[in-house]
Amino acid sequence: MKYDVLIAGAGVTGAMAARELSRYQLSVCLLEKENDVACGASKANSGIVHGGFDPEPGTLKAKLNAEGIGLLYEAAAQLHVPCKQNGSMVCAFGAEEEPAIDELYQRGLQNGIGSMAILSGDEARKLEPNLSEAITKVLHIPAAGIICPYDLTIAAVGNAMDNGVELKRNFEIDKIDCVDGFVVTSTEGEQVEGRYFLNCAGNHADEVAELIGDRFYDIIPRAGEYMLLDKAEGSRVSHTIFQVPSKEGKGILVSPTVDGNLLCGPTAAKVAGPEHNETTNGGLAIVQRLAAKSVPSVNFRQVITSFTGVRSSEKNGDFIIEESKKQKGFIHVAAIDSPGLTSCVAVAKYALNILKESGLELVEKENWDGSREDTHAFRKMNDEEKDAFIKANPTYGKIVCRCETVSEGEIRDAIRRNPQAWDIDSVKRRTRSGMGRCQGGFCSPYVMKLIAEELGIPMEQVSKNGKGSEPLLGKL
Repeated sequence: MKYDVLIAGAGVTGAMAARELSRYQLSVCLLEKENDVACGASKANSGIVHGGFDPEPGTLKAKLNAEGIGLLYEAAAQLHVPCKQNGSMVCAFGAEEEPAIDELYQRGLQNGIGSMAILSGDEARKLEPNLSEAITKVLHIPAAGIICPYDLTIAAVGNAMDNGVELKRNFEIDKIDCVDGFVVTSTEGEQVEGRYFLNCAGNHADEVAELIGDRFYDIIPRAGEYMLLDKAEGSRVSHTIFQVPSKEGKGILVSPTVDGNLLCGPTAAKVAGPEHNETTNGGLAIVQRLAAKSVPSVNFRQVITSFTGVRSSEKNGDFIIEESKKQKGFIHVAAIDSPGLTSCVAVAKYALNILKESGLELVEKENWDGSREDTHAFRKMNDEEKDAFIKANPTYGKIVCRCETVSEGEIRDAIRRNPQAWDIDSVKRRTRSGMGRCQGGFCSPYVMKLIAEELGIPMEQVSKNGKGSEPLLGKL
């Protein structure tokens, strides 16, 4: 089958592009090299809806960040993705850093961000009593928020598929032939054809561009280490707390998550490639030291896990969204680092306009539906509603993950709803089973049993995150 549009990469950028394209009478195929969607930077970032004050005025980042805030909140509501407009604070420590707050405020005004205020340290502590006494000046941005990045990606891909988009997993691109469009061959020899090609391959976008001889940029992988704390620390702050940013990034933040935990990080270290996602003693020490600088009372004995996300950046520091100068119909959507999550809907719409200018005809579907079933509905029910639901669905009364109170019914439904969710981590991202204090120590074997039962396979074939990560070798 020859598709109208091929999309490389099922991270949040590719996911939103697929959703936007699904509005139109087009055949679209989303190609993902991993076993599931959201397996790169989209599963391991801060989950922040950035307020738009930071990007350099006049850049594509500034434009799409400002446009993207409202679009992201709208999409999250339609897709039933956990999201909260909690506001953020950028903190200066002493007179030396205070001019940076004024500069960020003016930059925000230039970027069209109107809802901001400059507070004294004492005024900020009235809103956030646990802020350090050393903080003297704060930029307050009420429009900022928090969101679950992998939940957003999963929902966007699911909604795109509901509207006709096809997803091919484990499709690692090996070759692209530019003959009457694009013939794309995977490392396993599978082929797909498309008239247009969107390169949303994240940390591998420059390598994909090289396959058509148009590598005019090099992706700089930048690793960010995080510490995630138990829900006992989740109310330590209500806003997302930043420090004055540097040229390396927005610095170490302290933020609640939409699921009630506390998140600290990230660092920003250049690494050789996206596979370098290990945590380090030195990196985590930096996270702890600088997070405590902002909020001294954070109890780091409550850390339940640490992780590293590798984001893609480029030497010029801006997003790259443009049609290839060497191959018509090939659209680069690359170097989408922070605030890429905030900008994802705006990025998708911007790329769609480039496709239109390149000749792609966009005819809207009459029956397009941008909403998605609330897959977290059970956890939002009150006790009476849950009792009634359990009577009709008894498996919802059996708790499998005690830390996050996830039932057998939710896990079985997630597997049935998402045929691609056949590994432990895929189920984890869709249900939160294994995301609590014990990090799956209690529930993982039972989750494996449920996956095996639902898919009709031996437990030895159940993997953690794709082929080669099977926890069980066989029976003794």
